[in-house]
Amino acid sequence: MVVTLPDSEELRGVREAGRAVAYAIEAMAGGLAVGVTTAELDAIGRAALTSRGARSAPETVYGFPGATCISVNDEAAHGIPGAREVQAGDLVNLDVSAEKDGYYADSGASYPVGEVSEAARALLAATDEALSAALATVRPGELLNGVGRAVQKVADARGFHIVRNLCGHGVGGGLHEEPRAVLNYYEPADRRRFAAGQVLTIEPFLSTNSDRAIEADDGWTLCTAAGGLAAQFEHTIVVTADGAEILTGRD
Repeated sequence: MVVTLPDSEELRGVREAGRAVAYAIEAMAGGLAVGVTTAELDAIGRAALTSRGARSAPETVYGFPGATCISVNDEAAHGIPGAREVQAGDLVNLDVSAEKDGYYADSGASYPVGEVSEAARALLAATDEALSAALATVRPGELLNGVGRAVQKVADARGFHIVRNLCGHGVGGGLHEEPRAVLNYYEPADRRRFAAGQVLTIEPFLSTNSDRAIEADDGWTLCTAAGGLAAQFEHTIVVTADGAEILTGRD
């Protein structure tokens, strides 16, 4: 989606969807504890979205078997909520996409549960840093591949792998729009440029030892090909004259 800046009806709509997504992630993070099931976390997310007049986008658009995606440890994305109990030392990714009044937003964050390993702490810090570095590259007219260059620079410096087949995407009028792939690694042949008013997600995925994710037997969950841990941080943004306005910011 490309919206008219600075305060069009379309942008107001995506902002409202973004607020609902941020509220749901905050509520789920507040319920994250040893022994809670991923189904219970999902119920918290669903209730939070409903309270804001929003609906689960993956459930309504793709028939995903849950309101939110909850991925644990080596699960990089699209984990199905269920009976699994969260354990001390786990990394849990909460990924929420919502539709409200015909507008869409998408965000995610990874959280430690209790005391986690040094590698897990470093992975979380590096992935969060990669998101910040990628957001700083956003300007009208700048190349989209600056995102991948920034993520790759952080990953290489911190000794982590980029999960290359997971990436950002356009959003706003639908859950997945053009640009269909905002790569998290540097591709010099990609000459696409950011445009003012463009709405999209920036979402680096880093892993301790895997360059790609593979689909599990459940047909949804994407796990790191070589095992190990994965982390993701994601925001929906709109490109402004000054850079990136985050539409899914959390308190």
